[in-house]
Amino acid sequence: MRRYMVSYLWQILKKELGLYQLTMDIIVMIRVCKMFRQGLRGFREYQIIETSHRKHPIFSFWDKRKQGRITFDTMDFVAEEGHFPPKAMQITQKLPSWRTESEIQALCNLLQVLDSYRNYSEPLQLLLAKVIRFERFGRRRVMVKKGKRGNSFYFIYMGTVAVTEDEDGSSAFLDPHPKLLHRGDCFGELGLLNPLVWRATMVCMEETEFLVVDREDFLAYKLDQEFQKDAQHRFEFFRKMDLFESWSDEKLWNLVNLGKVEKFSYGRLISKDFVESSSIMFVSKGSCEVLRLIDLGTSPFYYKWIWQHLELIDGGSLKTHLNEPSVERFKEFQIKSYPVQDFSSLKLKHLQNSWEQQGTSFSRRIKTSGNTLPKMLGPKIKSRRPCSLECSMIRTKYGDLPEEAAVGTYIKIHTVEEGEPVGLHQILLPEKQCDMRPLILVSLGAEVIRMRKDKFCELIDSEVMEKLSRFKVKYPSDEAMCQKFLQENTWNIFRKDLVRLLVKPRQRPPFIPVRPKKKEIYSSKSLMLDLCSFNKETKPCYPIFMAPQKYLPPLRIVQAITAPRYKIQELLPQYKNAGVLVWTQ
Repeated sequence: MRRYMVSYLWQILKKELGLYQLTMDIIVMIRVCKMFRQGLRGFREYQIIETSHRKHPIFSFWDKRKQGRITFDTMDFVAEEGHFPPKAMQITQKLPSWRTESEIQALCNLLQVLDSYRNYSEPLQLLLAKVIRFERFGRRRVMVKKGKRGNSFYFIYMGTVAVTEDEDGSSAFLDPHPKLLHRGDCFGELGLLNPLVWRATMVCMEETEFLVVDREDFLAYKLDQEFQKDAQHRFEFFRKMDLFESWSDEKLWNLVNLGKVEKFSYGRLISKDFVESSSIMFVSKGSCEVLRLIDLGTSPFYYKWIWQHLELIDGGSLKTHLNEPSVERFKEFQIKSYPVQDFSSLKLKHLQNSWEQQGTSFSRRIKTSGNTLPKMLGPKIKSRRPCSLECSMIRTKYGDLPEEAAVGTYIKIHTVEEGEPVGLHQILLPEKQCDMRPLILVSLGAEVIRMRKDKFCELIDSEVMEKLSRFKVKYPSDEAMCQKFLQENTWNIFRKDLVRLLVKPRQRPPFIPVRPKKKEIYSSKSLMLDLCSFNKETKPCYPIFMAPQKYLPPLRIVQAITAPRYKIQELLPQYKNAGVLVWTQ
């Protein structure tokens, strides 16, 4: 009996010990998982890059120059979208001395997608490709801390980095609008050139990939000398400017250290609004254009111009926009839109050439009076019966305007040549006197030196301030630019009509089977506003280009406006038989 009781108690104790051990194992596992999560807190968004697969990754072709076959493996630099290619990672893992020239050149070609890398000279790009290494960090990873000395130079290949004033970078995740650096930006260059400490903390906002240059490699391969050559070019550029001719070399070098060279290809956007920008620029090479986005619907001149041309569609008085009759005003406006010229001499020359081809002599003279107005080809539409204009309207401060006519256009207002500054034309004016209209800067193939405006203001002296006070660039008003755009638009319409009138149509080529064209996103008609299509129920579907506006909804962009208009013959019947050059087939 006693033995039975002991065995029974031992089984119960064994079960309890098993349950206790199981409980302890679970507690230990929870603690280990918690420690693991805390340790990998910055890698929550870490993604594993999978190798892409293609059916035919390798192809080759015969090179006549080298008299040999060249093989190319498309898998060498294939990676997931946005990530650094695995083949390039293998190159960056090698020591700089072990990298071959072909590998350095391939890496240099790959890094051309980074704007900051492309801004350096070609010899410096090759040296950077020789010493650069790859790093990937997760979210919340602090790259550099404020107050610490910089030992590396970073290029951002993928991801976002925030600039903060605290040491741990936590304020970047609390600030709704933090200062961010994106793909193509770089930081840490000055820390390698000069013994400086960081004035801010850099923290990763997401998984970020970097290309890093360490101080040891930077000095071992003499990259500092190449950087000094680029700085010398900037120094010579500033020394030639009249604005800084009185500065000492030491002070001018301080200005050089503030600037950073940026290269832009033709047609590329430099600044969306350099008026409100915190930086200024000096055009060291090439030239740039200053553009202004004009909302034509806010112009009274455009409002009258639209309704004057829409009279030809309506044919009667419009109750929605003008109280006084405007047909006569439109006739005067339309006559003034075309220059009064006599084309009888052109007709004479054409008839003479045509008669000579037929073997007929021509010696007659055509008399033309001085006040005759030539008969020209009018629009493709003819005079119609009055019809009501049915389209959606929007309310403006000048009256109702068709919704489709509320468009905008980019107008060139100034060209910045080599050696001229951008953003200094009103740096000394009071805020109330400044023209705060947004101005866009577009490159025509330019190289600019950009620097912070506040740092530049700390360097300027009284003599430079006096020179800047005389440097004024006055841009035209929006109303003047709108009138200029409509005048040029009217002239372009007249010129096209005149070309159709005077130029002999080209004979049609023999029949060629029509080949299906590939669908393209861009269409020339998408940038043209056709006032004749307002009454049409079915309208062609073209892509519409929209431009963002500050604090306003996006605006449709056009380059030209096709407007209905009367024929000159209908406006002035007495000149119906006036001389005109008409080509016949």
